Amino acid sequence: MGEAGMIDSHQDIREAVIRLCADFPGEYWRKLDRENAYPSEFVDALTQAGYLAALIPEEYGGAGLPLSAAAAILEEIQRAGGNGAACHAQMYVMGTVLRHGSEAQKQAYLPDVASGKLRLQAFGVTEPSSGTDTTSLKTFARREGDSYIVNGQKIWTSRAEYSDLMILLARTTPRDQVAKRTEGLSVFIVDMREAIGNGLTIRPIRTMMNHATTEIFFDDLRVPAENLIGEEGKGFRYILSGMNAERILIAAECIGDAKWFIEKATTYAKERSVFGRPIGQNQGVQFPIAKAYAQMRAAELMVQQAIALYEAGGNCGAEANMAKMLAADASFEAANVCVQTHGGFGFAEEYDVERKFRETRLYQVAPISTNLILSHLAEHVLGLPRSF
Repeated sequence: MGEAGMIDSHQDIREAVIRLCADFPGEYWRKLDRENAYPSEFVDALTQAGYLAALIPEEYGGAGLPLSAAAAILEEIQRAGGNGAACHAQMYVMGTVLRHGSEAQKQAYLPDVASGKLRLQAFGVTEPSSGTDTTSLKTFARREGDSYIVNGQKIWTSRAEYSDLMILLARTTPRDQVAKRTEGLSVFIVDMREAIGNGLTIRPIRTMMNHATTEIFFDDLRVPAENLIGEEGKGFRYILSGMNAERILIAAECIGDAKWFIEKATTYAKERSVFGRPIGQNQGVQFPIAKAYAQMRAAELMVQQAIALYEAGGNCGAEANMAKMLAADASFEAANVCVQTHGGFGFAEEYDVERKFRETRLYQVAPISTNLILSHLAEHVLGLPRSF
């Protein structure tokens, strides 16, 4: 794919990830998809190679790499036909501890997360009745002596069954007792190993793609007060501070997906002959692929700009949101084109197209829906009246 002009970085990391992913071909992912199973071997390989600790500073046993390196890792996983959703949360969820945790908390958890001894994949924020309206969440943590007693429910808490720790957002002051809806929310580190069966129950949710997502129920779960991250009541701000990184990394995954679809469609269009000529010779086949490529490159530039702003310490909220939206749009358009190019074979499991199609469809909805991104741009960039 002609990308000599792109602003590339971390080429050595990209090549190493490509080599690692070669050990996990389409057959590996298809088998997991059929069984709705978690890619433990793949996650272990990434962990041992140090990639899941990319953003953890060296002083805590990580690689201390910039966000651009983490984005490169995830992009190449997707471009190789894999599914980084199985492990991407470990890259950015730990940021809540890193940015807002006490030194004791960082020392207690980050080195073991970096080494792979502890898995930090679960992010307990969304609830059935609140959705994206995070400030309406109802899960409540009541202080009792040297502990908090947690009651409530979370949904779409992906990888909870495969995580040792969870970052949990809960209300600690009732909504009617705070001046602003964003106040009175607090963040906790929950040790899943101790919590399961002692007030915490996990129920898997089967979805259209193999995403290992769950809903979680809290019934008088006791969390030590020392597991509170930062100040009580300031948790919403702590969670927000990590969302730009999350959206940028998801955007990088979508770029990787788009490249996979475009490469797959291009190869098939060259090889498949109908009426005595390759189908890629027909403009009706080649133009949609070319347009998907142009859309991917445009989205890729926005991702790169968002990364540059993030790494420079600037306010990249608008760029992170636009990068995520444009990259998700590009990957889904490339997915549609890839299916159409393959015809009936696009629906056949062995080609991996239908699996990747299902996986990339998620990013129109999560981690934030396209409509919410448009609302953010309308209000905060264009100065239009708030719509909700």
